[in-house]
Order: sequence, then C-alpha cells, then structure tokens
Amino acid sequence: MEQLGQRRSERILLDVPVVVRGEASNNGTFREETFTVTISAHGALVMLGAGVALGQTVTVRNALNHQEQEARVAYKGTVHAGLAQVGLEFLRESPEFWPLISASATSPTV
Repeated sequence: MEQLGQRRSERILLDVPVVVRGEASNNGTFREETFTVTISAHGALVMLGAGVALGQTVTVRNALNHQEQEARVAYKGTVHAGLAQVGLEFLRESPEFWPLISASATSPTV
C-alpha cells in the first residue's frame, strides 16, 4: 500500500523532446512539440501552451524513440509566458517509454 507523500516511481530531471496531441479547449485538436521537465515510469511533467483540462486524455510521443503513450492530465500549473507546467500520468505504467529509466526506478522510494 502506498504511503501518503510516497511516489510510485522515482522522478528524474530530464529534458526530453516530446509531441503532445489531443483535444483543445476550443473543441479543436492540437499537436504541440515541447519538452519534459521531469520523467518517471508513470508519466512526466511537460511545458505546454495548449489549453488542456484536468482529467483530459492526451497522446504523448517520445521524439527520441518514437514511442507513443496515452496519458491523463493530472496537474496543470499557472500559465507563464504562454506555457504551463502540465503533469501527465500514463494510463498504464511504462518504464520503457523513457530509455534512461531502469527497472529499479519503478520501485517506490523510501
């Protein structure tokens, strides 16, 4: 059982180029080339200019290995200079999505 404040997997500060696609808040679609701030086996924190809503499903594409993963918007920070920090949670754990994450990084840290 997960403890309060305990992460499911380690967060790693890493700038990885990604493409995020989904439905825009104006009922259109968006495709944005951006980058990660942190990564983990369960998702990433990215900088995003597109208007997204909490709980919204988007597709994330790792530009380095061309893998795609469905994710849910779990956090949205305030907009600064046209970009917001957006926390994306993969719909299924995917440590192989980020090539630098080893199997040990999926274990909770104490």
